[in-house]
Amino acid sequence: MHATLFGTADREGHVTAAGTKDDPWELTTPPGSSGYTMYRDEAADPPALVCQVGSTTLEYHLSAIEDLHAWLLDQGGWVPLGAADEKKEAADGTVEAWGRSSDNPVGGWYGLRSGYRGRFGMYLPPLLEALGLAEVTHDKRNNSMRGVPG
Repeated sequence: MHATLFGTADREGHVTAAGTKDDPWELTTPPGSSGYTMYRDEAADPPALVCQVGSTTLEYHLSAIEDLHAWLLDQGGWVPLGAADEKKEAADGTVEAWGRSSDNPVGGWYGLRSGYRGRFGMYLPPLLEALGLAEVTHDKRNNSMRGVPG
């Protein structure tokens, strides 16, 4: 099964999830320890990528998908995920640090909800992998990802 920006497709190309609130993408964290869902909310201001982890809702700029993919391709190799909560420092050179950097296309945090802006390096990589835009390692700790040309 693989995802497209507008839905999840099985091997025959049949769409099985639309990536909407009513039909979200079902994903698993890189270590395989937790399941969660994500969906596009294009009506939000700004357009958002909503991540539901149990009873916790996180929101990221919808542009994070294309922006992260472009950045990964520019890196030219494997990049550590470095997932961290908002209140913790992100390690330099990681996906998490880039998702907070003033040098990224949004000029700072991709996370939209104060207090819940972190974990970019935990929840975005599996989505990019499902969309066919990245490869992600799936070890218990210290996972990495790299962009796949689209």
